[in-house]
Amino acid sequence: MTPFSALFVDRDGTIIEEVGYPSAAADVRLLPGAAAALRRLRTLDIPVVVVTNQSGLGRGRFDRAAFEAVQREVRARLREAGADVDAVYVCPHAPEAACGCRKPAGGLFERAARELGLDLARGLYVGDRLRDLTFGVERGGTAVIVATGAPLPDELPAGILRAIDLSDAVERAFAATGSAPGGRPCG
Repeated sequence: MTPFSALFVDRDGTIIEEVGYPSAAADVRLLPGAAAALRRLRTLDIPVVVVTNQSGLGRGRFDRAAFEAVQREVRARLREAGADVDAVYVCPHAPEAACGCRKPAGGLFERAARELGLDLARGLYVGDRLRDLTFGVERGGTAVIVATGAPLPDELPAGILRAIDLSDAVERAFAATGSAPGGRPCG
C-alpha cells in the first residue's frame, strides 16, 4: 500500500506555467517535471486530483467554455507525455465571494474525497502557494510547496516541505513518509 490516498494538486504554477488568467489553449505550457511526476503516481495507482481556484471566471476575465478549452489542452499535453489526471475540481468564484470551495477552504477537497472515496489525512497536497496546502496540513496530510509559480515565502509553517517542482515534490513526499516512490520502505 502506498502512503498516499491521492495527489491533490494545484494547476496553475504547479502543473502548467503561471500566466495569470489562462483563457486559451495557447496559454498552456507544461512545467518541467510535471508530466513525469503524474506518470509515476499513475503507475502506483495513486489518483491525481486537480483542485484549482479560477477567479478569472468569477471576475469575468473568461467564461466556462474558455476554462474548459484550457483544461482540455492541459490534459492533451499530459496525455502526449504519458500522464493524465483523474479528476478536476474548480472554484469559479472571486476571492470576495467568500465561498467554501475557494482554497484555502476545504470544500473542493471534501467533495473530491466523498465522490472518489479518498482519505484526506493520507493525501499528498502540492501547490505553489500556501493556500493550496493549508487544508491538507490541517487534515494531517503531506504538503509540499513548489518553486515553479508564485515566489516562495522565506519561512514556511510547520508541516510543509519545500521542492523545486512537482517531480521533486513527489520524491520529497515519499522520502518524508519513509517510503520509496514504489511504496517500499526506504533503507
